[in-house]
Amino acid sequence: MSSVSDDDITRQGAGVTVDFPALGGEIDSELCNTFEESDVMSDSEEGFYYAGYRLDQYALDVADFSSQYGSDYSISYTATNITGKPRKYPEYGDFPETFAMRTYGDWWEKAPSYIPEIQQQNISKIPAKDYIVLCFEEYVIPEEIAVYETFNPGGLIRIWAYTILKTWVCLWEAKKVYAPSPKLVNKARRFSPKLKTLNIPTRTIRLEFNQMGLSYFTEIDAVLLGGRKVNIEGIQGILDCYERQRKCSILRKLQRIHFRPNIKENYHNHLKEFFTNDLNKFVNIVSSNTDLLKNDLSSEKDDKAVGLKDLPFEIMLKIFSYLDLTSLFLVGQVSKYFYDVSTHPLLYSELNLKPYWHLASSELLCTLAKRATILKKLDLSWCGLFNTISPTEFKKFIQQRGDSLICLRLDSCKILNASCIETLGIVCDNLRELSLRNCSTDPPLLNFSCLANLKNLERLDLFQTVIEPELMLTMLENNRKLKHLNLAFCGISVNMDAVAQRIGQYNQGLVTLDMWKSRFLSATGLDALSKCHDLEEVDFGWCLREVSLGDSLKKLLLNCTKLRKLFLATVRGITDHDVENIANLCRNLEQLDLMGVSGISKDRYYDVLVKCRKLQLLDLSFCDNINSEEIAFWARTFQVNIKCSHIPNVPNDMRY
Repeated sequence: MSSVSDDDITRQGAGVTVDFPALGGEIDSELCNTFEESDVMSDSEEGFYYAGYRLDQYALDVADFSSQYGSDYSISYTATNITGKPRKYPEYGDFPETFAMRTYGDWWEKAPSYIPEIQQQNISKIPAKDYIVLCFEEYVIPEEIAVYETFNPGGLIRIWAYTILKTWVCLWEAKKVYAPSPKLVNKARRFSPKLKTLNIPTRTIRLEFNQMGLSYFTEIDAVLLGGRKVNIEGIQGILDCYERQRKCSILRKLQRIHFRPNIKENYHNHLKEFFTNDLNKFVNIVSSNTDLLKNDLSSEKDDKAVGLKDLPFEIMLKIFSYLDLTSLFLVGQVSKYFYDVSTHPLLYSELNLKPYWHLASSELLCTLAKRATILKKLDLSWCGLFNTISPTEFKKFIQQRGDSLICLRLDSCKILNASCIETLGIVCDNLRELSLRNCSTDPPLLNFSCLANLKNLERLDLFQTVIEPELMLTMLENNRKLKHLNLAFCGISVNMDAVAQRIGQYNQGLVTLDMWKSRFLSATGLDALSKCHDLEEVDFGWCLREVSLGDSLKKLLLNCTKLRKLFLATVRGITDHDVENIANLCRNLEQLDLMGVSGISKDRYYDVLVKCRKLQLLDLSFCDNINSEEIAFWARTFQVNIKCSHIPNVPNDMRY
């Protein structure tokens, strides 16, 4: 970079109020059937109809995103750069006019600050690390989505469409992590995968990314949505039609077993005819199946076979604990015994709805509140877009289950309002981990003052979330066991020198600290942080902007001998002497970022490679006094992944 039936369940009192698996399992076919059988896709004057031509359009607006490399105070590398027509494609290179995300590769997963996902069994084979939601001007039947990638392409893993029926449908999914062929290295790409057929209008799409296989930051210039134009005139009639079919659960179940009356015309007469002529046949089939089942059960008893019911309840719980959330809901429909096991509170002590962001709803949260009576960890990251979860229901959930929470992650969560934050501060006083990444802009729209009540935090993540300066200082003073702190992009009003001094006074056990692209950190702040002898990771990229740091960096390195990750991107005051100190004092260093640091001689870089024997990553992008031959020699000799994105035509093996 440059700089069971619902009635049965109710009687059992178990509180299942939503058919969670059904929300995703058959959604595509049911939605399409709704339209096809309701004639809303015909060329009539009612509802909407095809306009008879294809429409190509570029993104009009960004509805949501998880991270961006640029800040809200700049136009470089920000999410909004993805809107409009391509500005740079087909050129290849590092362009500030494009959209870039915060991470690449697996380096952040190797850092001391990394924390694994809750409920690993919920995570897909290729998990999404970032996303962006884009809005377009006109509704179309999607036929093509093209992504214009101008730097390190290949991070896209999924494409979703938000339909006119307020449901998400996956249009495309990668089968494996992208690995570029040698012929495509250093080339821009217009990526347009074959989409799943969807006969429902959309004008909102979501792109999901996994950059684990990429050598450096990926950049996107524009996104095109192409498809058949539709004219929407009776939109409420369409939605009402869908709601009628969606809510008629008995009719849907009958349709699934092919007892499907023709409901296009004379609906009431056909339904009456169905119940008169075909209902007995249906009952006879069900009775026959029941008799067969009884015979099977009788034979099993005669054979005295040992079944799952004979296993100790604790063993069944252990088996069920390996199931993901969808499977737990499904297995609960097998029998009453399985239902009792699958709804046991011990299976819901940790909940991760982040992988189910497209299914998360107020109804699902209500259901989980009745099961998760001993909830310890909760992740609602990426949930709540387009009001799928109401703040009222979230607040109710926290009031019921929040007092036992020790971990709460709400990254890019669209549920929060002032009342929700107040409830968190009052109820969740046992929290040890709180993550509120990308939850508030500058000026802050949320009042986080009630978070001052939290006094047991060991991890606090406020990446890209603006918080009041005085509250930040109060939280540091109140949480003296704090070990991990992320204040990247926390806003221009927070003085990092004041934060550093408070950390040096109250949080000397800090292990990781991220101040990337924050403001007002100077040599004074570095002096204060040198009291934190347990520091293993610091990121001062784009934060230290003083012309001279004096001996403050040396003092920090002398006292913090456990440092494994040191990011100093575009730090102006770095000198040859400072890099020499890094080489001599940071023997445990694994990752070093000096991107954009100028005026350093190549001998000092060489010293780092020779003396820091544990080094795995060295970013020298946009550093001067080095050339491609030297980079290639160092990479081969020291087996270090050296980044040098500013040097043209560098083969991939120099970067790995």
